[in-house]
Amino acid sequence: MLNPRLLSSLHQRSLLKVISGLQNFDRDRVAAVVQAADRGGATLVDIAADPELVKLARSLTPLPICVSAVDPQRLRQAVAAGADLVEIGNYDSFYSQGRIFSAPEVLELTQQTRDVLPDIMLSVTVPHTLPLDGQVELAEQLAIAGADVIQTEGGTSSAPRHSGTWGLIEKAAPTLAAAYEISRAVEIPVLCASGLSTVTIPLAIAAGASGVGVGSAINQLNSSVAMVAAVRALVESLQGSGQRVSSKG
Repeated sequence: MLNPRLLSSLHQRSLLKVISGLQNFDRDRVAAVVQAADRGGATLVDIAADPELVKLARSLTPLPICVSAVDPQRLRQAVAAGADLVEIGNYDSFYSQGRIFSAPEVLELTQQTRDVLPDIMLSVTVPHTLPLDGQVELAEQLAIAGADVIQTEGGTSSAPRHSGTWGLIEKAAPTLAAAYEISRAVEIPVLCASGLSTVTIPLAIAAGASGVGVGSAINQLNSSVAMVAAVRALVESLQGSGQRVSSKG
């Protein structure tokens, strides 16, 4: 089931999800990210699937709260605490540990989550470790299994060889490629995430994404002022891309 507010943002291709991190359980850091998302004009926040963090986030913002995990029962507990939607994924933190998610495993997690949460809005990340055609095939299977949104990734696998704008585009290339291919293969919205910046958000929308997810570009900053400014810059980039897409359409 799609949240009406989020559905509107997806239709307008203007959704910005600010991600604090699937394994970030530091209350102060999560609070800082949530407040920056709220003050900067983001569409929703994405936090670890922990009931206490959900209650914390709910006390700080009226924005929809997404919770991320790779455990359907943890997602269920977070929804019971007040989360508005769930995400299977944000796998980046696992890759450094050597943890890789196969297509059958992601599909099974999706089916299990749908069993315990039949009515919640469900987003599923397609692992960038799969070949591009494998990502498309999995996305098609996930849509059939009940996913409402597909999220792409890939920033952790890219190794930019240049600085500046060129390097930012190189970093985003894997997730942009996945967004392009998947958005043409499924009818549900695609969220482009991982390795994006103000430079590459317009490319994500042009590639077919209905919105973007951004984490480290915000949550690694040490100043609340800088975090709010970063969110606002991302919102402006996203709004500008949507206007350009609309004018061309």
